[in-house]
Amino acid sequence: MKRKIEKIRNIGFIAHIDAGKTTTTERVLFYSGRTHRLGEVDEGTTITDWMPQEKERGITITSASTYCMWRDYQINIIDTPGHVDFTAEVERSLKVLDGAIVILCAEGGVEPQSETVWRQANRYNVSRLVFINKMDKIGADFMGVVEQMRKKLAANPLVMQLPIYKDEDFMGVIDLLKEKAVFYHDDLGKKIVFEEIPPEYKEEAKKYRNILIEKLAEYDDTIIERFVNNQPLPEAKLIDSVRKQVIQNNLVPVFCGSSLKNRGIQLLLDAICRYLPSPLDIGEVEGFSAQEEVIRRKIDVDSPFCALCFKVMVDPYVGRLNYTRIYSGRIRAGEEIYNSTKEETERVSKIVCMHANRQEIIKEAVCGDIVCLVGLKSTTTGDTLCLKGDDIILERMHFPEPVISQAIEPHSKKDQEKLSYGLSKLAEEDPTFKVSYNKETGQTLVSGMGKLHLEVAIDRLIREFKVEAKIGRPQVAYRETITKRVTSRGKFIQQTGGHGQYGDVVFMLQPMEEDGIKFESKIKGGAIPKEFIPAIKEGVMEASKNGPLGGFPVTKVEVTLIDGSFHEVDSSELSFNMAAAMAFSDGVRRAFPVLLEPVMKLEVIVPEEYFSQVLADLHAKKANILSIEPKDNVRLIKANIALREVFDYANILRNITQGRGTYVMEPAFYDKVADEIAHKILEI
Repeated sequence: MKRKIEKIRNIGFIAHIDAGKTTTTERVLFYSGRTHRLGEVDEGTTITDWMPQEKERGITITSASTYCMWRDYQINIIDTPGHVDFTAEVERSLKVLDGAIVILCAEGGVEPQSETVWRQANRYNVSRLVFINKMDKIGADFMGVVEQMRKKLAANPLVMQLPIYKDEDFMGVIDLLKEKAVFYHDDLGKKIVFEEIPPEYKEEAKKYRNILIEKLAEYDDTIIERFVNNQPLPEAKLIDSVRKQVIQNNLVPVFCGSSLKNRGIQLLLDAICRYLPSPLDIGEVEGFSAQEEVIRRKIDVDSPFCALCFKVMVDPYVGRLNYTRIYSGRIRAGEEIYNSTKEETERVSKIVCMHANRQEIIKEAVCGDIVCLVGLKSTTTGDTLCLKGDDIILERMHFPEPVISQAIEPHSKKDQEKLSYGLSKLAEEDPTFKVSYNKETGQTLVSGMGKLHLEVAIDRLIREFKVEAKIGRPQVAYRETITKRVTSRGKFIQQTGGHGQYGDVVFMLQPMEEDGIKFESKIKGGAIPKEFIPAIKEGVMEASKNGPLGGFPVTKVEVTLIDGSFHEVDSSELSFNMAAAMAFSDGVRRAFPVLLEPVMKLEVIVPEEYFSQVLADLHAKKANILSIEPKDNVRLIKANIALREVFDYANILRNITQGRGTYVMEPAFYDKVADEIAHKILEI
């Protein structure tokens, strides 16, 4: 059967941890007939949480891809993690999705990680619906959460449903478009009945339907005309209007239910098909040529093939699986394609649709599809795939730098090879998991986004790659930078029997605000031939990996090549590479270098009775308290705090609050380490 692209929906579930993403995904798969039993997170029986580490912890660690059919629509789904340590999984998923369902807890409301994923969705201009889950919980406050959306997310919510309660039990919802009440007459939520709105809810339903129409009228003149002239507003007209505003990101429709109690999911599926965009609604995909000229590719089966690899997984039986979003054209198994990012030709041996960790082989994939390509050797996360001759490079994804490191070494020599192989495969899969070697200590270091991130990676090494290794204590990923502008010269001269080596560069080094190293050449008059400039830049980048204070990477430095000289015979790329490294290292050493440390954004929710103890502990850790907000019977403390102070904060907070306090933490920025602390770190 030929699929219609307008009937495809590429969507993701995104939310704060424990808001119910995976449980909602399970219900979507069940009601659509994709699965025939309901999996539960607490029992470790869900489809999308298939990794042993996910089953044991009851959390999503890696984004899982699956699909289902609802009515005559194909819904490609990505279930993403909620824990901040795995935020890169959300980032790369949103990059390739057309729409997202943001799940909010009816009791917890807009929680810290909810704000993070909302900002990520803003960055990629992803259309959204909101599903307020857990309406059955004591303390659920539907309108309170809607108000939080306005205040905390700067969203423009469009209330589409109202909850119905009877004796504090969540019974169903009011559909404001249909002007009907929706009740569920069985525990599995399969028997849905549309009835008249209960008398006690009629006034409220009328009020919020009018608000809905008024909001649509702000963007749609035909609706305001009909509304003012008291003409009927057909449901189909309202659906079209809502869809248009969702695609333009003007409005965010809000629905409610309880995934655990099997309430509200079928209506959510209808909403996904009605309101979220198809690949065709995105219009065109924008990329660049090798000369950085803008190229726009129409989303059409007959356009030249163009796709983005957004994730790599290593399957023990199949090998590398390249998760790929196809934007234009089509691809068949056995065909050759071109990796325009790496300028290499690849062959697709097999195409598979994923159902979590299960694979379904297909012969062909077309624009709008999210599939896995098997057989690619060089393609990694963020690479563009196209046809040679129709080159295009899509915008790459940007991932945060790791903030925590741990030493790891094999138990014995026979484990060394397995360790190296396992680490390389994990780094291949996860752009925020880095492996490095410290020459001074002789240690292999693994770096990640947090303690849990590294715990999971090391657990996978032991289980999947059968590595026996010794693990060091977690360490902060410090950086070094400069505080003064300097000019520095590097000369590399070597005389031998034959050709010698001659490289001479002059740099101006100065501090800058952004992370990283910025290199610019201002050479005029041919003091250094252009062909040596890339080697000079490479020398700078290599030298920046080890700073003069403690061997930590150097960052926030702008390097300008302002002068130098060369020898007609003896100059080479190697000589200029070495000269650049010498000039950079010498310049950093003389530019009053300082140590930088990662500062975390910390948000703590603590019951009133433990508030003073938690606040005192944060003050003792020299946290910068940004705000304290009352929230029902708890306080929300927002603070910036050095990562070195909160390695074991989970246990500390648990002990202070007897397990009743919760927190989330994410990297905020790098800041100068106090002198007395720097002395201790560097053991001066």
